[in-house]
Amino acid sequence: MKKEELAHVKMESLSDMHRAFGLPAPAHPLISLVDGATNRVIIGRMPQSHVLHFYKISYKPRLGGKLKYGQDYYDFDEGGLLFAAPNQVLGNHGSIDAETCSQYTLLIHPDFLLTYPLAKKIRQYGFFSYSANEALHLSEKEKTTIFSIFKIIEDELNSRIDDFSQDVIISQIELLLNYANRFYKRQFITRKAVSNDLLLKLEEVLDEYFNNEKSLSQGIPTVQYLSDKLNISPSYLSDMLRSLTGQNAQQHIHHKLIEKAKEKLSTTSLSVSEVAYNLGFEHPQSFSKLFKTKTNLSPLEFRKSFN
Repeated sequence: MKKEELAHVKMESLSDMHRAFGLPAPAHPLISLVDGATNRVIIGRMPQSHVLHFYKISYKPRLGGKLKYGQDYYDFDEGGLLFAAPNQVLGNHGSIDAETCSQYTLLIHPDFLLTYPLAKKIRQYGFFSYSANEALHLSEKEKTTIFSIFKIIEDELNSRIDDFSQDVIISQIELLLNYANRFYKRQFITRKAVSNDLLLKLEEVLDEYFNNEKSLSQGIPTVQYLSDKLNISPSYLSDMLRSLTGQNAQQHIHHKLIEKAKEKLSTTSLSVSEVAYNLGFEHPQSFSKLFKTKTNLSPLEFRKSFN
């Protein structure tokens, strides 16, 4: 693990990133917008594994190849918007063409957002934790909207800086993120083939976990465990579920736990403590508290009402 950490190249500043791109130093030390039309940026030049100390939003016109979700592959040939937050480990992914130029790359140092509400709010956008194979795929109309925001930011950075410049740029960044949030919600719905397959696989993973009594040795399944099994990031899993079912991944796990608990309480003679241990709870009190919260009945009250 230590050797792997040492291999990560750290991009401390925007200037480090510009050098990696083979570009001149940025005009502003805390924010930069690289237009691929005038500055050819090749992602393949980037170190195989690197860590950014700033936010990165980039649009690639082509994300060719087949991307894997669980045991299946899906074609994503169109372009996409990718997001990365500070201190994430990034690398070139074999499923994405490393020689494809980014049409736009927006780099934002966290210090640029200081004193603005966006400094805190930006951490709430889950897509900054998505994997590269969970890019936001834009329709032509959506792409026009996003590009218009990039253009406004670019014009501001190329104009004379005044007392209003930072306010204008911050407002455009927030607008871009709000549109991205809306478009991701649309993506979860319109890509039903992928989303429905993932939902089915999620249920299979949870059923297999409880039916094979892995909960006895491994405890309650975690969001990380499920996302690893589905080959997607925890944030993408939660946001996808919230969009489709109204529940995030943790709530989905709790819903499954209650379903299994009701099944055991109504069809077996196991004590409440035994049901709790069977489902992976270390303490029966924690199980009883969750059950009461979700059903308004204690496990014993549920058993009596059922009988």
